Amino acid sequence: MAEQPGPDAVADALQRINRTWLEGRPQEMAPFLHPDIVMVVPGFAGRVAGKEAFVAGFVEFVNSTVLNEYGESELQVDVLDGGGVASYSFEMVYEREGVPYRCKGRDLWVFTRRDGDWLAVWRTMLDVTEQPV
Repeated sequence: MAEQPGPDAVADALQRINRTWLEGRPQEMAPFLHPDIVMVVPGFAGRVAGKEAFVAGFVEFVNSTVLNEYGESELQVDVLDGGGVASYSFEMVYEREGVPYRCKGRDLWVFTRRDGDWLAVWRTMLDVTEQPV
């Protein structure tokens, strides 16, 4: 049996996803996503299913905001039996319609290994707070 790449490979996949939207090109995250990825919105108040809808949410955010600050900390990655879970704390300051907001919380991603690559299959954000600055 081939050795399965560990947490560093999952962390790398997550970094590649985040780099696409942070650099203003969220459409380029598609190769790192499972076709049926699910995003559960904060508070489990709804869900977005499918790669196109998932990417569209990032496109809308990038096109409607100006990101002034972004930081991540406390990355934790677990890998077991073909699956990976990654989470980290985040904090950002962005402007929407000229109003600055500070948002922070914990981002949680689930990955699966397919054809040698790690693909994101599920995401949510926990403990999210957002308020005008």
